[in-house]
Amino acid sequence: MSMPDASPDDLVRPIKKPSKKFFLLAGLSSVAAVIFVIAYGIQLANGLAVTNLSDWGSGGGVTWGTYIGTFIWWVGIAHGGIIISAAVRLLKIEKYEPVARIAELLTIGALSMAGIMIIVHLGRPDRVVWSVVMSYPTTVHTSPLAWDLTVITLYFVLTATYLSLTLRSDIYRLRDKLPDILNPVYSAILFRYDPDEDPVVERMAWWLALAIIILAPLLLHGGVIPWLFALTSSTPGWFGGLTAPQFLSAALTSAMGGVMLVALVFRKLYTNWESVIPDEVIWGLGWWMGIFSLIFVWLQLQRNLVGSYAAPTGVGKVAAATQANPVYWVAMLLIILPLAYVAFQHFGILNFSLRGMAVAAIAVILGVLIEKTLFTVEGLLYPATRLYGNVPGSYVPTPIELASILGTTGLLILFFMGVSKLIPIVEMKAVEHHESEEGGD
Repeated sequence: MSMPDASPDDLVRPIKKPSKKFFLLAGLSSVAAVIFVIAYGIQLANGLAVTNLSDWGSGGGVTWGTYIGTFIWWVGIAHGGIIISAAVRLLKIEKYEPVARIAELLTIGALSMAGIMIIVHLGRPDRVVWSVVMSYPTTVHTSPLAWDLTVITLYFVLTATYLSLTLRSDIYRLRDKLPDILNPVYSAILFRYDPDEDPVVERMAWWLALAIIILAPLLLHGGVIPWLFALTSSTPGWFGGLTAPQFLSAALTSAMGGVMLVALVFRKLYTNWESVIPDEVIWGLGWWMGIFSLIFVWLQLQRNLVGSYAAPTGVGKVAAATQANPVYWVAMLLIILPLAYVAFQHFGILNFSLRGMAVAAIAVILGVLIEKTLFTVEGLLYPATRLYGNVPGSYVPTPIELASILGTTGLLILFFMGVSKLIPIVEMKAVEHHESEEGGD
């Protein structure tokens, strides 16, 4: 049975006609967000003691745990998302144009969730003002938090600019198909728009993509955030030259899984979206997810080998603790098994399956989250200082902390669902290229 061609009407269908599945997903996500709000309210009322993160020093606890691990995870997804979009525009890879805007929106949403995790981790929201904003001129030179927020803000602005530039033309061309009730929103987006600006916008988007690709190894998950860990010699589990490439490979792995998962959800929610986001796009995203997973696993192998063979005392302790932790091996299996699944598909041993790709994407995303949280925690449990004495510490995430993962995931889903009611999340040119290819055939 032949697949119908994608059309502009398909792009605006999520804006006009929400499905029953849409409302069900919105309801579940809202419940997750409410659970997070309740948990955060308990933390505000009782302090960070409810998370046990305040137990530090001779008590054998940690000050950074699930909150910071989740922060790293969200930033990684965001970083990888904008790299995907930038690569599509910079190299003009038409095959992946249907997911370019999804990747941009994932970046904006994930960066917002990372910002929420910083606020939650600080204990009280007013500390963002007093510890960061008011003292920024003096702390930007020395504070890891100030550097984090600086880089996150930079990438947020770059991505928002990127998105707004490419969105105006689509809104202009689809205006007669969009709901009249949203005209004020579209009028704001099209403020002083002129169709003659499109070639200029294309060039600007190309240069922005080039800037993002160049900055990727230097900032965010390729630079600033891993440097905050890698340059801390008092924590052997963090210190070293492999930290930055580990972070970058994890970011790209989870971002590929995230973009693929969002694309699959929209395909499931709306009819004829299998022609908007064809199987070949899902297959390609899965293949790249497998490539980056392979790099991530290889770097993990290097880390474990170096830590196990004649390593300094501190590095050896962390490596032994990691290898003895069953949770670590669960995380590795969550990445290795999808890697094997994608490889078996590529070599024809297994048939391509959308459901299988969805499960693989979820597994990889969870695996990266667990590994990054363990990386954060074990660096603090086995420091090269006398603060803890000779007794290793311990850490178990509390329900309050776990609620932050559930809640921010729910908020990100609600973000996508809200945006899909305002703008087309797939660009017009992706549909046009698909139509031209069908016509050529």
